Amino acid sequence: MKFVSTRGETNVTGFTQALFKGQAPDGGLYIPVKFPRIIEEELEIISAYSYNRLAEFMLEKCLPSDIDSGLAENIIENAYDFGPELKQIDDDLYILELFHGPTLSFKDFGAQFMAKTMAALNPVKDSLTTILVATSGDTGSAVAHAFYNVPGFRVVLLYPSEKVSKLQEQQLTTIGGNVHALEIKGTFDDCQRLVKKAFSDQDLNSNLLLSSANSINVGRLIPQSFYYVWAITTLMEEPDDGIVVSVPSGNFGNLTAGLYAETMGLPVEQFIAAVNANRVIPDYLETGSYASRPSVKTLSTAMDVGDPSNWARIRALYEDNWKTIRNHLWSSSVDDPAIRETIKETYEDLYYLLDPHTAVGVQALQRFRQENKALRSAKAIVLATAHPGKFEDIVSEVIGQNTELPQALQDAMRKPKQSLILEPDYRKFVDFLLS
Repeated sequence: MKFVSTRGETNVTGFTQALFKGQAPDGGLYIPVKFPRIIEEELEIISAYSYNRLAEFMLEKCLPSDIDSGLAENIIENAYDFGPELKQIDDDLYILELFHGPTLSFKDFGAQFMAKTMAALNPVKDSLTTILVATSGDTGSAVAHAFYNVPGFRVVLLYPSEKVSKLQEQQLTTIGGNVHALEIKGTFDDCQRLVKKAFSDQDLNSNLLLSSANSINVGRLIPQSFYYVWAITTLMEEPDDGIVVSVPSGNFGNLTAGLYAETMGLPVEQFIAAVNANRVIPDYLETGSYASRPSVKTLSTAMDVGDPSNWARIRALYEDNWKTIRNHLWSSSVDDPAIRETIKETYEDLYYLLDPHTAVGVQALQRFRQENKALRSAKAIVLATAHPGKFEDIVSEVIGQNTELPQALQDAMRKPKQSLILEPDYRKFVDFLLS
């Protein structure tokens, strides 16, 4: 793959440069110039692969000029001592569990890959690269754990004060070492604005080597496409009426990765963009008018985004054609009462425990099936983006009983918080980075 910017003012670049730059020099996001194709015969072959073997196959197909087969095997082996699990919980309803990594979030897939790949391809091994991360929940801890004590890198996390769960905050702020947590007195959008401005600040970039581990970085998106391929080829072994995929969406990186997999040849009948009360995208799909707005705090905190960065990539993928985007995406906004009810009903009826984000995906799927009779019998995959234990207070209240906290979270809760509180002021942020 070669990459250009969504803004069209950046020269074609290779993967290594796009990986380390994070954001294109013109302020846009890197997007593939051309996608490789997975042909039908390959889909049949890889359906029998283990997850790691499939990831190696996809890595060699996507980035053959940057990563040869030996390096691909080494990166994947170092990145993944965990994998996705596909659980059938009802007729034609499958949950793709992506929370079996070190921080119990789907973000571990992209973060672990990115850290191991950057360490392997680092062109400036004697210098310090600063990884900037704006996080509304799980991204920060996943990136921090992936880069913890990796030589040549420091991580600066920005998260909105009092707008992530206590468990998430403990995961973000108790790592130490080369990881620094900034508690921003504002919203996730404020955090994201500071990071974007830093990348476009030429003076700052002349003094620091900056890179991003948010989903704006192609190093996160590419490996996230792998688990879509793994899950869907697994289900393709059985006769079916097609497959629909519901993706809990905040900054839309996870959904973008799925759409990229579809563009490479993965057979998907419909993608569902499942969002919470932050309903910018459902409104766009209904009206054709995109209007960002301040984010609204919800139970599914990691999805509280009022201006999703990766929407620029989706618009570029479909040449900013509203009708084409509507053909590929269906979306629904799920409010907090519906999230609670979905957790409760799924637990009582199907004996499966959802976190608040995955509950958005399940509820959006139910609404899609009600409105789309032609695909009502299609197999459905809902991406489970976080372990329910990360939201133990919400989940326990909804189901009326205590739930067991995973050991990794118990350990995090016992550690002292280490963070610096900052106003969403760009100059103060720069002063910290240069200090």
